[in-house]
Amino acid sequence: MTDRNSATPHNDDWFTVATADGPMRVYAARPAAPADRAVIVLQEAFGVNEHIQDITRRYAARGFLAVAPDLFHRNGVGTLDYRQHAEAMPLIGAIGPDDIVTDIRAVLHHLESAEGIAVGRTAVNGFCFGGRAAFTAATGITGLGAVVVFYGPGIASGPHAVVDRADRIDAPVLLHVGSADPTIPADQVTAVDRALTAAGADFESHVYPGAGHAFACDARPHMYVEDSARTAWQYTHAFLDRHLPDGVRPSRSDNR
Repeated sequence: MTDRNSATPHNDDWFTVATADGPMRVYAARPAAPADRAVIVLQEAFGVNEHIQDITRRYAARGFLAVAPDLFHRNGVGTLDYRQHAEAMPLIGAIGPDDIVTDIRAVLHHLESAEGIAVGRTAVNGFCFGGRAAFTAATGITGLGAVVVFYGPGIASGPHAVVDRADRIDAPVLLHVGSADPTIPADQVTAVDRALTAAGADFESHVYPGAGHAFACDARPHMYVEDSARTAWQYTHAFLDRHLPDGVRPSRSDNR
């Protein structure tokens, strides 16, 4: 499996944060040592399932405090099977830009108040629907440390498109998309790149020849493209280490 580092121990658990729309559960994976940087992992269209939890654990193994908020908290669905694509579509369609910003702000507040990790030391990394959510968060929240978008459809077209808000982004952005992804055609990739360029954004955009949607999801073998996934993760780790370099901070007891 691409990007596993199971040699580093971690602790994982759930906690709850308050949002303007009610309580939201958040899955967390902690590194072996106290973290001074965090990653918010945003779910695909199927909830905070085992694959998304696994990604948070991989980040914890690399020294990040990694958290995955349940963006389905308003409807109480929890998770769906990957075969329930038709059921997932109206659920993610109901989550608009304001909802996303509300939820990510709540997580950021918790990270800063409870963990001492500032917004500028926090990245947002989303996949599929979560990729659109990560880009959306960047348009509505200033000061994020970094944003990583894995195959996020609906950024440039659709009811919740936010490409026209690219000029609000002040975080560095990294985008991954497969050239054969039917949910993000080439004209939409171009539209996002042009908007970010016009906005003067600090961004990288990588297109993976022949890869389709969810090419980095090793939980779906029929969609997974190992070479492209490995390269995308290499770019991602280099990008995050550049913008959120690992540091040393006082112990939690000294920080209070």
